[in-house]
Amino acid sequence: MSRITLPASIDAAPANAQPLLEAVKKQLGSVPNLFRLTANSPAALEGYLGLNGALSKGALDAQTRERIALAVAQLNGCDYCLSAHTYLGKNLAKLDDAEIAANRNGTSTDQKANAAVRFAVALVHKRGQVGQDEIAAVKAAGYSEAELVEIVAHVALNTLTNYLNEAFDTPIDFPVVSAAAA
Repeated sequence: MSRITLPASIDAAPANAQPLLEAVKKQLGSVPNLFRLTANSPAALEGYLGLNGALSKGALDAQTRERIALAVAQLNGCDYCLSAHTYLGKNLAKLDDAEIAANRNGTSTDQKANAAVRFAVALVHKRGQVGQDEIAAVKAAGYSEAELVEIVAHVALNTLTNYLNEAFDTPIDFPVVSAAAA
């Protein structure tokens, strides 16, 4: 059970969050618990959706975004996000089980993606204080400076959702995956 209010429906959410939740429902077909919980602050929901939407139009492809989300969720021990991104990774990004396992372990079976995932892991471990050698490694793998900035932004976005879900114990509404089972 969530530690804060989890609006039971769009109508039960704060008025300013309702149009945002309607948009989520239109896009996804349902409103996952993360969005309903975040709706307690319409400003936070708007911020999350805005950054997520902007990054979805960025230079990183959906597979790389999901790989980063899996690595960050594993490091932060967020079962909700691991469950959600395992589902999204399999069904939308078409990642196979070996790739998802590698991502959860901070790597990738794809050579280029491996550099991005390792960079994301370094960002989490070092709280952003990566060195020039780590930046050079990602550039050498073929990532542009725009993509480097987006990797950092994805780490931040996923850390936000990890922390929301862990702090408030968001009930998992995807097939459950546990960080402890990595």
